[in-house]
Amino acid sequence: MGFPDDRASAFVLGFPAVVAPEYSNRASLGTSPPLFILRVPETAGTSGIDEVIEALYRSLFGNGKLVPLARLAAEDDSTLLSEIAGAQLRTGAPENMTPDRYPNFLVMRDLITYIRQNPRAWRAGPQTRELRLHASEQRAKRGGLLGFTQVAGPDGGWLWGFLMKLVWRPLVQRMPRRVWAAWTSRKVMRDWLGAENTAGGGRDLFRAMNNGGALWSTQLGNDPNHEEALQQLDRLLWRALLEDLRSPVIGRLLPGRRRRTARPVLLVELPPPAARGSRAAERFLRSVHQTPTAKGPGPLVVAVGQPSEHLLADLGDPEQLTFTQASIRLSDQAGPPVLVAFSDDAMAKPRLQLPRVNPRTFRFSRMVPTAIMAGVTVLVMAGTSLGIVQAFDDHDCIGGVDSVAESARADPVPVHSKAWYDAAIREIDKQNKRAEQAAVEGRTVRTVVAFVSSVPTDENESRFDGMIPELRGIAMWQRKLLDDAVSNDSAVRLRVEVWPTGQAFQNAEAEARKLAKRVADEGTAKNIEDYTRVVGVLGYAQSRDETQAALRVLGDAKIPTIGTTATADEMLTGNANRSYWPFTPTNSTEASIAANFAGTRNIVAIPNSKGDCSPARHALVIESSTDLYSRSLADKFRAEFQGTSQVFNFNQEGDFDPPSPSGATNMSSADELASQLCRQLKAKPGSIVYWSARARDFTAFINAMQTQGTCIDDDITVLGGNELTNVAQTGAFNNKHWLRLYYSAHRLPATDVNASDQTKQFVDDYTAFVKRTTKGIDPWIQDGHSAVSYDAFHVLSQAVDQAHRQAGTVSRESVLVALGGGITFNGATGFVSYDGNSNAAPVDKTLVLLRQLGSGPKTVLVCGAYDQGASSEAQGPPCTR
Repeated sequence: MGFPDDRASAFVLGFPAVVAPEYSNRASLGTSPPLFILRVPETAGTSGIDEVIEALYRSLFGNGKLVPLARLAAEDDSTLLSEIAGAQLRTGAPENMTPDRYPNFLVMRDLITYIRQNPRAWRAGPQTRELRLHASEQRAKRGGLLGFTQVAGPDGGWLWGFLMKLVWRPLVQRMPRRVWAAWTSRKVMRDWLGAENTAGGGRDLFRAMNNGGALWSTQLGNDPNHEEALQQLDRLLWRALLEDLRSPVIGRLLPGRRRRTARPVLLVELPPPAARGSRAAERFLRSVHQTPTAKGPGPLVVAVGQPSEHLLADLGDPEQLTFTQASIRLSDQAGPPVLVAFSDDAMAKPRLQLPRVNPRTFRFSRMVPTAIMAGVTVLVMAGTSLGIVQAFDDHDCIGGVDSVAESARADPVPVHSKAWYDAAIREIDKQNKRAEQAAVEGRTVRTVVAFVSSVPTDENESRFDGMIPELRGIAMWQRKLLDDAVSNDSAVRLRVEVWPTGQAFQNAEAEARKLAKRVADEGTAKNIEDYTRVVGVLGYAQSRDETQAALRVLGDAKIPTIGTTATADEMLTGNANRSYWPFTPTNSTEASIAANFAGTRNIVAIPNSKGDCSPARHALVIESSTDLYSRSLADKFRAEFQGTSQVFNFNQEGDFDPPSPSGATNMSSADELASQLCRQLKAKPGSIVYWSARARDFTAFINAMQTQGTCIDDDITVLGGNELTNVAQTGAFNNKHWLRLYYSAHRLPATDVNASDQTKQFVDDYTAFVKRTTKGIDPWIQDGHSAVSYDAFHVLSQAVDQAHRQAGTVSRESVLVALGGGITFNGATGFVSYDGNSNAAPVDKTLVLLRQLGSGPKTVLVCGAYDQGASSEAQGPPCTR
């Protein structure tokens, strides 16, 4: 008995380490490993499968389970292995190790049990009430506070007894269960089920399960082994179980969090195809593959046996790896399944013994250290209130003390503007040909127009314009959409037409009128190909008077439009609100967060302090009054900033019409601006420079400051908007040792520990896309423009699909109706949820503040619903909106 020695030493050594790492390295448990399939040759039979599973199991089992562990073998094909997995993980787990509660799994198990045991109940009508009563009754039977509702009412005479029962049953039995049901419904729907297709956009757990149960009960009533129904139920159970296995967060201060020292492991017996239990095992593996964890930690699932070709196809036909290659994947964050095959020779050779895992164990319940911490906290608070403990000032700099130059490249990253632009356009053209071929084959295909600025002509132009990463994001979503449509007959495939509108979008309104005329002509044109019909627009990347006017034209024509990185509140004025849905937080939101951040956080270097910082007391605000975005952001920042401020109206073309509403000093020279700011910084050293003008002007100002050199002995702190991300991340300021730069962005860097799986997967896909389509180093891997356009296209495509399902056809009117009903998903930029009652940006949309360092951007603040269920209100200032 043992593990076959098929050059598997690296895997054998890595397996215990990924399950139970050293306690000091327990943060590595924050990942969600991919699904592993160890294929045993047919010649080894079921005994070979048992031997491999037994070898793995013994390394995880001593006098009892050493880690949360489940060994799954299906007795028949109707078994839901997700249910068995939850039951086994709940029993016999190591004492005092987390997790020790399974609220999501248990309530979902109870609801699914009712559906399976009562397949004919829906013939009598909806079962929402019965599902709620069943779930609350099962919860009461498990004890706890709700267990009190099981107690029978007091005895008494007929009148006394009648009165007691009249009060006892509603107040002691029904009301607590009703409260529990309402709380559980809200929590489950908010945390995860609300984003599933099963929920159908609803917000009530029992109503959602009633709707699903109406279908599944019919399927199971006709056939108790109905595969589609069982797959849906198994997947729901697995999804619920994942929610429980992800909590609590690893490490940190609280005792419960510090006790996650081992990863749950599920060992799955995978019988040969057509053997008893094979359908149940393969069904479970599909659930695991179809339901990747949204964020770590996740369990390690290892299947051993003989997967069918049909299963492998459903898993994406994973490439067969060696055990050495597989050992590297043990520490991966999700990713495609890992397939490894034992050779016939290895099964016949002497076996390896896997080292036994040795996770840290705990003698006492975590209630003991929790009680100690609570007591210490009370004493400290009491001591503070009595003056025993004196408060001290915190002057640590947010994001560290380094400037943009420490550890930076010697030169900026070369930008191959035209070549990179052409590569993105070629990729879109390639996908368009795929869509058009699908139209020839009878599939539903429509067209989306992406409005961009001008075709780049030089390197610097692309440094100041996010068009290239934006086009890459559009091309990536289009490709994913067409790939997914291969197996989804109801999906609407989308072509993309890229329409340049001139430098700084100067021709945006004229191009919008051209599109409005085209869609108007579509109504009367004959012999027009359906795939050329326009169903929506992506745009614009910048808030300008020209793009604001263009949105009003599109609103008049009622063309559905999803914004990208345009953020001015004023974009949604006039007739624009007929068809325009912005995607990113508005200037009013960004300015409020930035002003609070600047005035309350330690970001301004204190002169001669050797690394200390303080909040800003004075703001030097740079705006361009002729630029809609700039004057909007500057005005809103000044209104929110609690300190004093001084405004400089900077325009290198000398255009100051309309004038700044603040009565700012007009300047057209970067050298003059640098001199003025230098004098102000020396007079008021606690000042921050708030930059709302464009990136090109910012670069001119920074270079002028460097050239003059009269004001750079002390570090200068600049806080800017999303406009600065593109140029900052190209390394244009790598030699500016005096510059501390903060700016807003719309997604977390993939290097951030809190980045979601969706963000990391997007960055992996983006990196692969760039490597496949272009040459050279890409400077924008952490830039948000590509992720914003990717998710914005996702919004539009989802609305098109919903319109197609609801109306049976695709028209611009039906897409507007779908958008008005609300769109929700978890995207590369965080959780996206449009309120169907308005054209506002997604509810509590994520806004990130980054500190640009030489090695890359560093997150200093995350506000909004980056994760589903997160809230800026709960996050407190400066996030509170």
